[in-house]
Amino acid sequence: MTTRFLSDGALKQFVQALMAKGPVIGPVARKSRFVFAALEAPEDLRLDYDTTILPPKKLFFPTKQDLVKFDSPSSFSGCVEPKEQVLLGVHPHDIKGIDMSDKFYAANIPDSNYLAHRAKTTIIGSNVQKHYKHAFFGSVCRELKPQGHDMFLTRLKGGYLVEVRSKKGEELLALGKFEPASREQAAEAEAVNAAAEKNCPEKLNDTSDSVREKVRASFGSDIWNELSRDCFSCGSCNIVCPTCFCFDVQDEWNLDGVSGVRSRCWDACLVSEFSEVSVQGGSENFREERAERYRHRFMRKAVYLNDALGGPACVGCGRCSGACTADIANPTVAINTIMER
Repeated sequence: MTTRFLSDGALKQFVQALMAKGPVIGPVARKSRFVFAALEAPEDLRLDYDTTILPPKKLFFPTKQDLVKFDSPSSFSGCVEPKEQVLLGVHPHDIKGIDMSDKFYAANIPDSNYLAHRAKTTIIGSNVQKHYKHAFFGSVCRELKPQGHDMFLTRLKGGYLVEVRSKKGEELLALGKFEPASREQAAEAEAVNAAAEKNCPEKLNDTSDSVREKVRASFGSDIWNELSRDCFSCGSCNIVCPTCFCFDVQDEWNLDGVSGVRSRCWDACLVSEFSEVSVQGGSENFREERAERYRHRFMRKAVYLNDALGGPACVGCGRCSGACTADIANPTVAINTIMER
């Protein structure tokens, strides 16, 4: 692995060079929050952000995505046109979320739309300089290390330690004034990232294996009724999650009754309609009670997907906690309660 040092003064020039080659998406301020958006100027980049409202998966799978336009049963065209882009400033736990999405959308029947956008994207990660108040990434998914990125920046005094992770990352070195990194700077960067994990404001108290075993054993327990009592079934926790991957496909017809567009949008297993299916003469909901839907979310995160991922399907970003108006989506509260019982 190649390591370099990028001074504070050289960062702006590096970002400008990236922007000259194509779109650069990074964390930018939106009032009191942050979002991943295309940079209009290097000064817009905020590597000191705590978290973004939506996870970076929206770059590869937008909240609503047109798939096919059709003019007749025999005339149609695809809508997905991926372009080269740079995703800059992704926190390590969100990189893990992208790694998981890569596995989800490549498994079984590969999702060519997601994978096409993913292949065109260069990812530059950055360390957590400021913790989101609900973050617990230091105590979850510790078995997995972030993999799917090309370069990583760690804030040090006077600049950033730069770790090159791929051939794409090596090619980026030609765009900036990178200096040799010392062993002391590399050691400082390692300590900075270790401290970020240690100092998370929230924490799971048990290992992934013990959580998996006990959460699975709680399937028939009344504790799910207790934990979900105030749930609105709004699905906000699903929508902001970096590892949720369900979607709904719909056809929108024009007034001529012949042409239209097929699109897909993010879906949420917490909403009642998600588990409702048509049957002869009506419909059936196989998770009709909100406690069943609430339980399903936690089973998916802590139990069902562990074998496929090598760990839980949760990266500890804390977005679900922040998005929940009923304050009942926090995994640390729910799982620690189950473990204590």
